[in-house]
Amino acid sequence: MRDLGYIEGKNIRIEHRHAVSNDRMPSLVDELLQLKVDALVVGPIAAIRAAKQATKTTPVVMVTVVDPVAARLVDSLARPGGNITGLTRLSRELSGKRLELLTEVIPGISRVGLLWDAGSESSAIALKEYEVVAPALKIQLQSLDVRGPTPDLDAAFQAAAKRQTTALITIRGVLLDPYSKRIVDLLMKNRLPSMYEGSEFVETGGLMSYSVSDTESFRRAAYYVDRILKGTKPADLPVEQPRKFELVINLKTAKQIGLTIPPNVLARADKVIR
Repeated sequence: MRDLGYIEGKNIRIEHRHAVSNDRMPSLVDELLQLKVDALVVGPIAAIRAAKQATKTTPVVMVTVVDPVAARLVDSLARPGGNITGLTRLSRELSGKRLELLTEVIPGISRVGLLWDAGSESSAIALKEYEVVAPALKIQLQSLDVRGPTPDLDAAFQAAAKRQTTALITIRGVLLDPYSKRIVDLLMKNRLPSMYEGSEFVETGGLMSYSVSDTESFRRAAYYVDRILKGTKPADLPVEQPRKFELVINLKTAKQIGLTIPPNVLARADKVIR
């Protein structure tokens, strides 16, 4: 927003709200609407649905990981209709690519664990996406579901060890994102290769991530807010699909768990942490 000429406290006021559970989303959305905000920027699908139900007039800019048309958040990408627009990060459509990368890094991989929030609609959609593409890669998936408000990560990793899981994918969301350090610690303890849906996990010490650029996504969200504040209606702003994807690899972590990253995979990385 600063790049677009907005200065906090001078010509714009930004109200932040964050929840670690989806059931808090409606109350937080209502709280912001009571402040008479000019626009809402929301990410989790639970927050988008709460906003869709709470207001038909306040503009909503979403940054979502699901297909907003299939989820019935908008009428279409080109003509969203109503008061909701924004970006779809298509993270769920990258599920197959993440599994492919694991097969390249770990030859002969056969069992991959999926750590996910069983109380999240978005995570449930993600699980199904992985289940669709896994058979073609001859990968067997193991569901490692946890629930809030405090996920039992120890039990999930014990289940992974019992089933001899050879790698793990963490499905990002409001429940698990705050536990990135704890998840990485457990992965290192169990010497498990890992794939993530966001680079922040890799920067914390995870092995790899393949995802839409967070920086680019929210920079574009700021563009949408700017257009709306200048009078453009959300219905006239097409929902945008991602422009940039990032493969991030942590070589330090690979060395610690005794894994060699193939040169052809390393050459495709957008960022390497050494």
